[in-house]
Amino acid sequence: MATRIQRLAEFDGNGEPSPEEAVQVLCEDKSGTYQLPFACRRVNGEWRNSESGSLVEAMVVGWRRPRGT
Repeated sequence: MATRIQRLAEFDGNGEPSPEEAVQVLCEDKSGTYQLPFACRRVNGEWRNSESGSLVEAMVVGWRRPRGT
C-alpha cells in the first residue's frame, strides 16, 4: 500500500489547473488518501465534478493531469 508521501508525489500538479482542464484529484480524510473516481475542474477557487458540475465536498490535497496525456 502506498504511503501518503508516495501518493502526494504522484499528484504533483503545481499551482492550479485552468478551469477548462479536467484533472485527477487526490483527497484526504481521517482514514487516509484516495483518488476520486471522476475528473474534476478547478472553477472560481472550488473543485467541481467535471461532468455534473457538483461541488467536491472532500479535502483535495493534490492534482495531476490524466495519465497518458
